[in-house]
Amino acid sequence: MPGYEITEPRLRCVLPFEAEPAEVRILRRVTAKQLSQWGMPVAVDEAELLVTELATNVVKHVGEGASATLVLEWRGERLRLEVHDKSQAVPSLRTADCDEVCGRGLHLLASLATDWGAVLTATGKAVWCEIPARKGAGCRRIERAAEALENYQGTSGGVALQGRRREAGLAESAVELIADLLHWTAARGHDPDDLLDRAQMHYESVSDVAV
Repeated sequence: MPGYEITEPRLRCVLPFEAEPAEVRILRRVTAKQLSQWGMPVAVDEAELLVTELATNVVKHVGEGASATLVLEWRGERLRLEVHDKSQAVPSLRTADCDEVCGRGLHLLASLATDWGAVLTATGKAVWCEIPARKGAGCRRIERAAEALENYQGTSGGVALQGRRREAGLAESAVELIADLLHWTAARGHDPDDLLDRAQMHYESVSDVAV
């Protein structure tokens, strides 16, 4: 686990839990409440999603009922999330099962977090990640999507648009991109309907957090 010098005050919360689906849902709510009490609700949506994935990976890879601990730590512009368990099997992106919904956790960490890692501890291991805790962090998904769509739109040689024409152009690009992704999925022997179902589940989980 990379170390860093403490140059500002920090807030820390330690939450023991058992690796059960019901406990994962409770952790999401407790995380949202704790971050709100700290006065940083802008990071709640991403934090809850990442907590869900970290805890779900314990359920899947360590076993239901296993003892674990979630640590929330806010230092300046970073929110650090750690999940400690008693298994010494350190995960890696290469071993993550992308074809299973619960196995996407490490790839989600890599895509959402500023940094992440896993390290052995005296009693097992810890998987951690960090996300920005600054104003506007909760809108990063929308910003990333807009940037991706603009880049995708640019590959067709289109002219940059503004205002409502830009929004309409991005919406059309979204349709084209989704269609291309479905073709890509089918060409590699995967089920496009399954991809859409998983995307919908991901979207709904984030929407639930934001409510």
